Amino acid sequence: MTRALAMIGAAVLALLASIGRLILFTARALSHLARPPFYGREFAAALWQVGYLSLPVVGLTALFTGGALALQIYAGGARFNAEEVMPQITAIGMVRELGPVLVGLMFAARVTSSIAAEIATMKVTEQIDALVTLSTHPMKYLTVPRLLAATLVMPLLVAVADVIGILGGYLVATERLGFSPHVYLQNTADFLEPLDIISSLTKGAVFGFIAALMGCYFGMNSARGAQGVGAATKTSVVVAAVLILAANFLLTEAFFSA
Repeated sequence: MTRALAMIGAAVLALLASIGRLILFTARALSHLARPPFYGREFAAALWQVGYLSLPVVGLTALFTGGALALQIYAGGARFNAEEVMPQITAIGMVRELGPVLVGLMFAARVTSSIAAEIATMKVTEQIDALVTLSTHPMKYLTVPRLLAATLVMPLLVAVADVIGILGGYLVATERLGFSPHVYLQNTADFLEPLDIISSLTKGAVFGFIAALMGCYFGMNSARGAQGVGAATKTSVVVAAVLILAANFLLTEAFFSA
């Protein structure tokens, strides 16, 4: 009994210590956002890597999700003779929830893993130590540009995903389900409210920050060797996905609890 309690206590203490280290890392990263120098070339490279190169996977994911969502809502509404509400529900489902969450998870799978693997490899090959030798702060050079780029780019990716997801529903509705194109677009425009769009873009910014932060944190704190790089990459994606889903719940509660 004592041994079991000791194991539980050790696990809880280790979890609290990990949370504390993450909070301190986040605070240091935020404190460096407003301090010079600013590495514009690294920031531009991060924008290209996390933003533009993410467009294909984001677009395809949103297109098929919007189409599948339209089919499901139409089939469910048919049970209650409410098929006509499909455009409105598809739009609100994509903009409020599925757009931000799916883009956040795809972003975590693609970008978080890439950042964690890159930084962990730099640590293993002592490139981070070389930066320190050259009087370059690793937090400023590696973490800040990626955090800033992900936070700024993610709302744009979410906006693109929302539009493409609604387009997917539109194509299914007009080509397969017999909806009028004009009526579908009019119902979508009339039903969406500014709060829906604001919540979607806010979620995108928060999810982008979380995804980049997890990649940088686990990359910076990876163990030595190839096994350490693999463990950092895997853990960063898992933790980022869980935190994104948790943040989605909290933000949804904050925006729509009333």
